[in-house]
Amino acid sequence: MKNLPRLTSNSALFLDFDGTLAPIQDDPDTVAMPAETLAALTRLQPKFEAICIISGRDIRDLSSRVPTSHWRAGGHGLEICKPGETPAPSGTTAPRPLSNAIEMVVRGLDGVRIEHKGPVIAVHYRQAPDLGDMLLARLTDTVNVQPDYKVQAGKMVIEAKPIHANKGRALEWLMQQPPFAGHSPIMVGDDTTDEDAFSAANRLGGTSIKVGDGPTEAQHRLDSPKGVADWLSEQGQE
Repeated sequence: MKNLPRLTSNSALFLDFDGTLAPIQDDPDTVAMPAETLAALTRLQPKFEAICIISGRDIRDLSSRVPTSHWRAGGHGLEICKPGETPAPSGTTAPRPLSNAIEMVVRGLDGVRIEHKGPVIAVHYRQAPDLGDMLLARLTDTVNVQPDYKVQAGKMVIEAKPIHANKGRALEWLMQQPPFAGHSPIMVGDDTTDEDAFSAANRLGGTSIKVGDGPTEAQHRLDSPKGVADWLSEQGQE
């Protein structure tokens, strides 16, 4: 944990879910937060009010996997719930023509699956890694004809998401709200979708932690979700 930032009373902590708080699985429906990570978050809660779990998952899905006693930002920040707040039973969905077009792109491809996350559509190809380049090219062509949508590639996943779905924007908005306002942000994430939030945290005078390898705007690095759990546990002991 050498040289990693320390949580203080002035910290605002933002945590990605998949690949950060929970290990990535072949099937995203099976992803769960390990007991040690949940315990570490639980110990932090009485000491640090400004904690938000920020994810590309739909807010309803995210809220079923993390403590609802924390702030939650789903859909890359499109929907935000305060501690104790239950998300609306249903949210917006992606335009039907776009959904149909993406389904046509992946039809018949073994090892490729679609996940509908509210207005975000994720195409997972972890079980067919050789198809990544082809999928990215085809999905880019498909999504480019849809106004207000863009493609973003991540770890064995390609997402079609609204242009304004951006973790960096969500972090900046939250930093203007209590209890985050006046604090220094620390963003922890593992994927390309977290880079906007890393940049926002750095720009606001805070810091950022990348989980895993690869190029990044983050100022610090942890090896794995297990390292995140250990770091969080260490903060709770301060």
